[in-house]
Amino acid sequence: MITTANIKNGVNVDQLIETINAVVSNPELAKFQFRTKTNWIDGGYCASSAKSFYGVGQEDETRQETFTMEADHPEVLLGQDKAPTPGEIILHGLATCLTAAMTYHAAANGIDIEGLEATLEGDADLQGFLGLDENVRKGFSGIRAKFKVKSDASAEQLLELAKFSPVFDVITNPTPVTIEIEK
Repeated sequence: MITTANIKNGVNVDQLIETINAVVSNPELAKFQFRTKTNWIDGGYCASSAKSFYGVGQEDETRQETFTMEADHPEVLLGQDKAPTPGEIILHGLATCLTAAMTYHAAANGIDIEGLEATLEGDADLQGFLGLDENVRKGFSGIRAKFKVKSDASAEQLLELAKFSPVFDVITNPTPVTIEIEK
């Protein structure tokens, strides 16, 4: 018997439904821990790697590659301009997670997305980072995300689907961060 997968927006909907049902039966399967390791190279230039993670009740052993990411700063910010800035990487993470949330949830709800493009902008005032004005935030003062989506769904529907993004949640809600220094 030949079967074809139920694919919508590049998402295997049958597998997505199986995953949802598995998590409903065992909520512990939904707990994940993602990890990166970063090494300082020079100035603001760093390289991070990601391979191992915990998910679905165990350490993952399926990932074959170690993924690497670099960050630097442009020369005007005293960097060597060898890679995107950390702020640009944050915008990338937000854009890709909003996109995935929208397309996965659209697929689960039977909504077709034929095309999607995201443009994000983040505003920063370096007076905060430089310690010149304690009233100026060190990070982005605002982020604007604009999506061009080819779909029969309404803009309101697509916006609600995008808001399932975990990275959107991390950015829009305080997330506890602990920092430990070893010598």
